[in-house]
Amino acid sequence: MVSFDDTFRRQLHDLFVWRRDVRRFRTDPLPDGTIERLIEIACLSPSVGLSQPWRFVIVDDKTRRRAVIDDFKACNADALRSYSGERATKYAALKLSGLEEAPGHLAVFAEKTDRIGAGLGRATMPETSEYSVVAGICSMWLAARAEGIGIGWVSILNPERIHGVLEIPASWKFIGYLCIGYPQTECDRPELEQAKWESRRGPDEFTIRR
Repeated sequence: MVSFDDTFRRQLHDLFVWRRDVRRFRTDPLPDGTIERLIEIACLSPSVGLSQPWRFVIVDDKTRRRAVIDDFKACNADALRSYSGERATKYAALKLSGLEEAPGHLAVFAEKTDRIGAGLGRATMPETSEYSVVAGICSMWLAARAEGIGIGWVSILNPERIHGVLEIPASWKFIGYLCIGYPQTECDRPELEQAKWESRRGPDEFTIRR
């Protein structure tokens, strides 16, 4: 049986603290096989009924990447129009993706109709398929940070258009689009907190007992 000592646990805690949603990337290329290795780690994550619903699309094609960037810009402009006053000014100043700089692009989907796992655990909560994929992304995120690699999760995209751009089966549900590369800087505070968009709150605010 593998055991983990106090030193490892402290380092693991530091890894959680320093894992950041990166938007500012260096353009240095990633070593060959980096994204594939991170996908292997993601696939070690738990999944409901061992259904392994994650589907990964490595996006190398420049035309497809440009289409994703254009979609982000359109969705981001729509989002900006939903704010007004000081919030709109703050939103306009935020950098919300690293799509143009990051050397790696990875789209992640959930396949909800696949028979792997024979439906175990999904009859009452079918959304656990998506939860399983998110768990995979989180594992990948931490593993990347341990190697000094940053990941940025872009959610300001239109799922239907992304399906079309990447020519993805209709049964795959879009979960997220990840930018992967080396961060320009490293920080233990979320960028949105630094920009005074929101502040991190303590667990007491989100925890109740019954």
